[in-house]
Amino acid sequence: MHYPQIDPIILSLGPVALRWYGLMYLLGFAAVWWLGRRRATSQRPHWSRDELSDMVFFGALGAVLGGRIGYVLFYNSAVLANDPLYLFRIWEGGMAFHGGLLGVLAAMLLFARKSGRSFISIIDFLAPLCPIGLGLGRIGNFINMELPGRVSESGIGLVYPCDAVAAISPMCVGAWDSVVRHPSPLYQAFFEGAVLFTLLWLVSRTPRPVGSISALFLCGYGCLRLFTEFFREPDAHIGFVVFDSVSMGQLLSLPLLIAGILLGLWSLQNARAGAR
Repeated sequence: MHYPQIDPIILSLGPVALRWYGLMYLLGFAAVWWLGRRRATSQRPHWSRDELSDMVFFGALGAVLGGRIGYVLFYNSAVLANDPLYLFRIWEGGMAFHGGLLGVLAAMLLFARKSGRSFISIIDFLAPLCPIGLGLGRIGNFINMELPGRVSESGIGLVYPCDAVAAISPMCVGAWDSVVRHPSPLYQAFFEGAVLFTLLWLVSRTPRPVGSISALFLCGYGCLRLFTEFFREPDAHIGFVVFDSVSMGQLLSLPLLIAGILLGLWSLQNARAGAR
């Protein structure tokens, strides 16, 4: 089956264009707000609408700024060294989850100071709301023909246009690649989006020890990203970064998994201490 080529631009008015990728981000932030409203009434103390709106604003700002800075530093530092203004040319594309996560954490520290809530309680509240946005972002990658997967030996996958795989398949000539590739953005949208959301939402429906939901998010995302990266072709200008088998995405996900385990142990220890 051939990749269903989709125009990344929904509509344009002169120099202004509405793109599917940008729309996915907007839908992701809207999902955080909508799901947050449903989750707010079950929290103690309750979240007001103003608090929820402020949290979404801070989080969106952190996600966009952190995602862009993270992409440039983690995946294109050489370009930045030669062209510092590249950091600000966001219309050329390029966002990284790990940078976005750091940006959101920094934004939540600021929000914690503003709201008077504890940082850990805020991220416990936020964690189950995020995977839908992560999944939508991967769908945006798929529409943009970004992140084509590795060659599928089983033949299950898509045949990509040469324009999409030129950097990783220089022998591709003509209109279409000669091999079938995994649609890795769709795999990541399913596992890091739908599966992770379902897990976190169900677990968070009942009161849990402080920090446990955040720990589950870090462990869940870290494990799922490590798995889905096996189907994703590494960035052509980076390749594998360790032992010719570990991608940058996997390398950056290992600290998340470790942090999640440590946070989970801390949460469990605190819960046991409080029960004495």
